[in-house]
Amino acid sequence: MNTENSPQKMRMKKGIYILPNLFTSASLFCGFYSIIASFKEHFVPASIAILFSVVFDGLDGRIARLTNTTSKFGAEYDSLADVIAFGVAPSLLAYSWAMSIYGKWGWIVAFLFVLCGALRLARYNIQIGIIESSVFNGLPIPAAASVVATTVIFFSSDYIGVEGKFHNIFIIIFVIILSLLMVSSIKYYSFKDMKLLVRKPFTIFFWLVVLSIIIVAEPELMFFVIMLGYALSGPIWWVVKFIQKSKEKKINIH
Repeated sequence: MNTENSPQKMRMKKGIYILPNLFTSASLFCGFYSIIASFKEHFVPASIAILFSVVFDGLDGRIARLTNTTSKFGAEYDSLADVIAFGVAPSLLAYSWAMSIYGKWGWIVAFLFVLCGALRLARYNIQIGIIESSVFNGLPIPAAASVVATTVIFFSSDYIGVEGKFHNIFIIIFVIILSLLMVSSIKYYSFKDMKLLVRKPFTIFFWLVVLSIIIVAEPELMFFVIMLGYALSGPIWWVVKFIQKSKEKKINIH
């Protein structure tokens, strides 16, 4: 008798893994808190909540892999939480902070961010195992959300000195660009092949320490520069590769 496809074997396993899903729930909570803070026009706390959500989102998957507690439920729950924390929360933050004055165009652009973020997550889920793990296909939604959050924090800091809302058409253009980068095919480095637990040259350790000191000294500026730099790294990488291919074609022709 074949028991491979018996009802007992096909029945869904009851229960869920607690630890990784607690971190996913923490990420979702931070995203929800950010939405409430945006409604109350507490823009910096809303931005910080999104950054905490990014941290929790990064931890849930790593903990699941380290403890061998990965599951389909966890993956689905993580994606749904990401839509709220990195799609809805940053779009409402950007809308409340800078885009509400532009009427319907403000909320249309805010919705575009949510739409592209959801599409980015759906595409990522079906491309797992298909594209190489060392790169992301399009700007990751946590990175796009982090760019929005660090922008608000930077502009609200002593460097720019914006108090309360910031009415500038540039933010609408900025959010549109981030949205399109998420659904683009531009490649971004995933950092998944970084081996931090193996021996590295002393100079790498030294410069990491220096970078950490600078970040601690000027967090508002450095986090903004790092996240904006990452968002720009994809297009720059694409341009460099395009130029290299063009040169190779010219050489082959001659």
